[in-house]
Amino acid sequence: MTTQYLLRGVAPLGGAPTDLLLADGRIVAVGPDASDGAGPEAVTIQGDGLVALPGLVDLHTHLREPGREDAETVATGTRAAALGGFTSVHAMANTSPVADTAGVVEQVWRLGRDAGWVDVHPVGAVSMGLAGEQLAELGAMAHSAARVRVFSDDGHCVDDPVLMRRALEYVKAFDGVIAQHSQEPRLTLGSQMHEGIVSAEVGLAGWPAVAEEAIIARDVLLAEHVGSRLHVCHVSTAGSVEILRWAKSRGISVTAEVTPHHLLLTDELARSYDPLYKVNPPLRTAADVEAVREALADGTIDIVATDHAPHTREDKDCEWAAAAFGMTGLETALGIVTRTMVDTGRMTWADVARVLSSAPARIGRVHEGERPQGRPLSVGEPANVTLVDPAARWTVDGTQLASTSRNTPFGGRELSGRVVATFLRGRPTVLDGVAADGTRSGAAGPPGGA
Repeated sequence: MTTQYLLRGVAPLGGAPTDLLLADGRIVAVGPDASDGAGPEAVTIQGDGLVALPGLVDLHTHLREPGREDAETVATGTRAAALGGFTSVHAMANTSPVADTAGVVEQVWRLGRDAGWVDVHPVGAVSMGLAGEQLAELGAMAHSAARVRVFSDDGHCVDDPVLMRRALEYVKAFDGVIAQHSQEPRLTLGSQMHEGIVSAEVGLAGWPAVAEEAIIARDVLLAEHVGSRLHVCHVSTAGSVEILRWAKSRGISVTAEVTPHHLLLTDELARSYDPLYKVNPPLRTAADVEAVREALADGTIDIVATDHAPHTREDKDCEWAAAAFGMTGLETALGIVTRTMVDTGRMTWADVARVLSSAPARIGRVHEGERPQGRPLSVGEPANVTLVDPAARWTVDGTQLASTSRNTPFGGRELSGRVVATFLRGRPTVLDGVAADGTRSGAAGPPGGA
């Protein structure tokens, strides 16, 4: 018999408190009389003070499997995602072997189904081996069991304009999208951090903002020319924001994401030479942080995506120049968005649902189909639900995160808003801040504690 869950007194999207009844994988009742449909076996969760959101959707996750299971696996990464409130993630293609064929994307897709923590949607590579020379098997991946709709060479820029044009043209046939890692390689050769005052003072090679902005400008023009969909990964500069505003004002079909770390951290942290702060694109200036926050609030940037990039200790616990680029982020994403956008009054909880659930689901084309995500909290919709304690204040303990890797830049930082429960089609993957296998999210102190 399927267990029913009665969520009492929760506030959908931060609105008026009400009750939700989950059964048979769907939301079967909403309102003060929802309990009328609950059977004797129903589990009641007292949700006074909790915000109910549609299950979160991440358009940009690195799960490392196959090939780098020492850093992360599909199972450990998706467990971390569930603890962070996610019910769906898009797994990037830079695995070993690269996800550039139907066989590899189907392997990742099946690993996600077997793990059962969240829905895993593989992202296919744009080019074979991420080499930027020959198109990957885009059509075969699109028509595989994984039904790939997002393609990216993330970690590498598709810098050849002819190849980028061909990719944009190709994916139109099945309503796909090219997600670009915007980095002109010749302007960033040997770069280590943002090019600016701090890089000059600490003696690290700079990654200029124009290297990102030049590729975005080129690609929005290409997208307009061929009439295709473009998605810009991890926007990090004020100049990029202005280009996106211009492109959207022209009606170009472009969407964009910002990462939690680019909403919070600045290049000043590189003064410590701690490789935990080494990321691509790099942490930018305070002015850039302000610009991307404003752009997320006004809709110029469409979504927040984690760019969860786990690395082994050997790849991070070394001198800056030798360290890998990247940070983990699945378990801390919602807390950072709450702190930087909700607590500051820039966004409401309905906005959070948009940028972390409905919009990424729509961009990734997982808002419809067999297992839709990012749907409203309405009767008949799939019971993908995240419960958040908006009043909680918690301190990140990097040693206790569920991810296999520990390369979080947020250790010791206090964040706002704590995931209390995550339901995937009515099945709890997280309850009371604890995953179904007993794993607790990485906080110093009890879940929801001050």
